[in-house]
Amino acid sequence: MCGIVGVVSNAPVNQLIYDALLLLQHRGQDAAGIVTQQDRKFFMHKAKGMVKDVFRTRNMRALLGNSGLGQVRYPTAGNAFSEEEAQPFYVNAPFGIVLVHNGNLTNAKTLKAELFNLDHRHINTESDSEVLLNVLAHEIEVATRGLPLHASDLFAAVARVHQRIKGSYAVICQIAGHGLLAFRDPFGIRPLCMGQGSDGTHMVASESVALEGTSHQFVRDVQPGEAVFIALDGTVHSQQCAANPQLMPCIFEFVYLARPDSVMDGISVYQARLNLGETLAKRVVSTVPPSEIDVVIPIPESSRPSAAQLAQLLGLPYREGFVKNRYVGRTFIMPGQGVRKKSVRQKLNVIASEFKGRNVLLVDDSIVRGTTSKEIVQMARDAGARKVFMASAAPPVRYPNVYGIDMPTSSELVAHNRTIEEVRDIIGCDALIYQDVEGMKKAVGALGKNLAGFDASCFDGVYVTGDISSVDIAALNENRVGAEENGEDTSRLALPNHAD
Repeated sequence: MCGIVGVVSNAPVNQLIYDALLLLQHRGQDAAGIVTQQDRKFFMHKAKGMVKDVFRTRNMRALLGNSGLGQVRYPTAGNAFSEEEAQPFYVNAPFGIVLVHNGNLTNAKTLKAELFNLDHRHINTESDSEVLLNVLAHEIEVATRGLPLHASDLFAAVARVHQRIKGSYAVICQIAGHGLLAFRDPFGIRPLCMGQGSDGTHMVASESVALEGTSHQFVRDVQPGEAVFIALDGTVHSQQCAANPQLMPCIFEFVYLARPDSVMDGISVYQARLNLGETLAKRVVSTVPPSEIDVVIPIPESSRPSAAQLAQLLGLPYREGFVKNRYVGRTFIMPGQGVRKKSVRQKLNVIASEFKGRNVLLVDDSIVRGTTSKEIVQMARDAGARKVFMASAAPPVRYPNVYGIDMPTSSELVAHNRTIEEVRDIIGCDALIYQDVEGMKKAVGALGKNLAGFDASCFDGVYVTGDISSVDIAALNENRVGAEENGEDTSRLALPNHAD
């Protein structure tokens, strides 16, 4: 997953893009980049690290111009340690294009061969985003045939991009001297929305919180398959460019990825998590009598709304039993299990008085590898809990995600090919309660309109693009971002706090 933003304004945009990226920091912490444009010239700065660390005063002063792009990166393919794979990416022809991308292409390998053999374009990194940029650049070149650029040419190019590439993609690109182009894959798997400031500034971003937090009025979501072109004079053009668009967003955005104060495709993320807590409460009652539970404790941060709603419905006390250290560097996907175990203790500390002598129900947003959950259960026992029950607001994660979330391979998923009882035994809790898939879909889907469904592939194994086989998953796993045994901690507990 990544966070992206694009701006067209009548004033310098460097600070505005920086502020928007801070609001999207939860979507990626590995690298950050900004590019601006002035007089057809691009000014770019990007590097590994958090936004606040990548951009210094001297870097900001060098980012000139009234339009630009930004991205925060959480890599799922390519090389996590390469500065070259930080975005934005740039090509000088046609016109000069810079691009930022959130998502994951599932046919990047095939496209890379096509670009070399047929389109005669060179790819210099392992990033699928560079592949996407070159496919787009080629199609714009074909659509314009050297003539002046019109919005209709861009829409024709995006239509061809939709035909060629597979997977998930929310894209914003800047075309030198012309304006900003944004588009979304035909299933709308990854989010993208538009807003406008009182001064006429236009902003496109991954989440509505980036608009509202920079004093922009939310206008609408970019529709699945739609392309939007914002000229440098602020004129907005849009067109549906996909043959059969369907709104099927990634449900994991609502479970965990997005900030609770965002609204995506008309659905309040916070309300979605409250609804998940309500349906989870019904599952808990069928497994553990509420009279046997003394207290409900969330595992910070994303599970809090679900845990609070569950506790209220069951008439149980809701307590904060874990304190998260916000100032330790980045743990969702962790290199070595030994490092992961150590990191959980660094990221969380227990308030022993909330556990001692009690039967506690721990609520998490999801359980992926299970290693973190196992350690947290042990921490609760060490703090004196009599019994430890665990509830997950999401169903068992049984399948890899191929659309831009760095889910582990099947063999690393604790619930893959295991019963709930087997998972419970591994985690070490006294009872394990999962959300069910249909309950999750109904809880979130009840809040939205025009939904054709959700991509819930990591839970149900159904890949909405319809082109994913076990062979494809194996090939994609070969390109998954690796990490060194003693590398940075990249699990969910180490992500910046975005629940406040």
